[in-house]
Amino acid sequence: PKSKSCFGSRKRLSFAAPSNTFLPFLPPLKVITMGRRPARCYRYAHGKPYPKSKYCRGVPDPKIRIFDCGKKKLPCDEFPAAAHMVCDENQQVTSECLEAARIATNKFMVTNAGRDFFHIRMRPHPYHVLRINKTLSCAGADRLSTGMRGAFGKPYGTAARVKIGQVLISIRTKDEKVQIAAEALRRAKFKFAGRQKVHISSKMGFTKFQKEDYNKWKASGRLISDGIGVQWLSSRGPLHRLIGRKVAAELAAEEDD
Repeated sequence: PKSKSCFGSRKRLSFAAPSNTFLPFLPPLKVITMGRRPARCYRYAHGKPYPKSKYCRGVPDPKIRIFDCGKKKLPCDEFPAAAHMVCDENQQVTSECLEAARIATNKFMVTNAGRDFFHIRMRPHPYHVLRINKTLSCAGADRLSTGMRGAFGKPYGTAARVKIGQVLISIRTKDEKVQIAAEALRRAKFKFAGRQKVHISSKMGFTKFQKEDYNKWKASGRLISDGIGVQWLSSRGPLHRLIGRKVAAELAAEEDD
């Protein structure tokens, strides 16, 4: 039999309706998600490093997945100038801020120097796992909020531990574009906490040789190309490695005569 309700003489709707039945008088359900903690919660290192391992599972992937941008395969003779961002504090830098700094540096260099005239390298790798002890503080969460019991925490993100004087970002480029690289690094400093310094290197690209020494050893054949760097040939070893096979063969022929 029909029953009267607030909707007139309609049949009373049952709340055991199927999930695909649209009930116009019920408000839509809202899913409220918790935001990320600010980076100041994980800025300083406490305790031992906690890397990902077979005992530490379920670690989320780091936000930064690309550590080299630009023309990363050109030899060091193409990009003789270099600029570095050096950290001035002992702290932890998260993978989120590393990715933000990489995007900002790459964007500025592409716009002002050209996409074919630089190579950016992100130096630290975020291997340290950050943890969080999730608790719910809303009403009716008495059973879920356990306080200090079992407060070790679950994996939450990753970070890199850096020291004073450690290089965060390196850029190698042409001599005439090194000031653009320094400005790109200055803008990327705002993505990090703490204090950083920008340094224009006097060395040849990413190598360990000063530019004067590089040209001298390169002319004498003591340096050979090795990807984006060079290999140093010491004075030990066979004679032809220092003076060349052709000259060594001529000397050996003269001795035989």
